[in-house]
Amino acid sequence: MANETPYNIDKELCELALDNAPRVFAVTVQYDVAPGVPDGEIAAWGLAYSDGIARVVTADGRHRLSLKSPERAAWWFGRRDNITARLLWFGAPSAPTFQPVQAA
Repeated sequence: MANETPYNIDKELCELALDNAPRVFAVTVQYDVAPGVPDGEIAAWGLAYSDGIARVVTADGRHRLSLKSPERAAWWFGRRDNITARLLWFGAPSAPTFQPVQAA
């Protein structure tokens, strides 16, 4: 029997996590505090899943939304006059690692 490479469950799980990880985004809003003086903030944080669904929580943690798409989150937070909402996407993780978990 030839030398077989042992099955590496950690590698398999890391690849599975990378392939299925939701994408992280922030919903930013921009508005004028005075004519010609813009300001902005992070309105919410979200996770976009492969089926298109977005789960969003407001930056203050008070409200949670389940929406049909991340773009719908931008619409939701930008629907008031003089507010511009945009999605700010974070890159996918590239090197997941296992970390020990301590009992709480």
